[in-house]
Amino acid sequence: MLRLENINKVFNAGTIDECTVFENFNLTIDDSEFVSVIGSNGSGKTTMLNIVCGSMPLDSGKIYFGDKDITRLSQHRRARYMGRVFQEPRMGTCPNLTILENMSLADNKNKPFGLSKGINKKRLDYYRTLVEECGLGLENRMNVPVGSLSGGQRQALALVIANMTDIEMLVLDEHTAALDPKSSELVMKLTDKFVKKSNITTLMVTHNLRFAIEYGSRLIMMHSGKCILDLKGEEKKNANVDDLLKVFNEISIEVGN
Repeated sequence: MLRLENINKVFNAGTIDECTVFENFNLTIDDSEFVSVIGSNGSGKTTMLNIVCGSMPLDSGKIYFGDKDITRLSQHRRARYMGRVFQEPRMGTCPNLTILENMSLADNKNKPFGLSKGINKKRLDYYRTLVEECGLGLENRMNVPVGSLSGGQRQALALVIANMTDIEMLVLDEHTAALDPKSSELVMKLTDKFVKKSNITTLMVTHNLRFAIEYGSRLIMMHSGKCILDLKGEEKKNANVDDLLKVFNEISIEVGN
């Protein structure tokens, strides 16, 4: 379970550009929940992900993961049990390394460093089995540099890599936003497949309202650092894009847009 308690975050404090993103913000995500987060630009979505993953410090507040207080835990230590897939396909993999080399690096995550070879070819069949699930023929391109793959192929590989270790939470940072419509659909279907297979707690930020409704067990809409809509169960199943657009339009009128 992930729990954010009384989170406060201000950018450019004490300047003319001071901006309060979170003021006593609270959020609890239960084990195995797949939470889709939507909201306009500046609503706090990405800031929340950065706070959860440890790439951005808090001003005050507490973050708990299970029974652990991870508020002061560094980003690389949180990465031991959190996997993250970014919006930009180039950020989840090393472009100059092959698929095999990228997967070998991921396979060695959280293991002690030594003088042994970085690539264990005995694991090659295992790696092929993992990427074969993507249905993109990557299992036949293990020695191809990742930089030569399409954006959709790289995001699919990033999903596989994020799930290679025993992570307890998957964080998806608009991971379909930079893809064409066909690739976006493919990556979302793969995401849903991986999440259901591993039953892993998932936090996904997306601008795609249909994806937010179609996938996951819970939907949150954020605005000005607050959760203004929180749907789960039958409420989420009965939601539709028009309902969400109506709320967005009301927000726009409220802030004068």
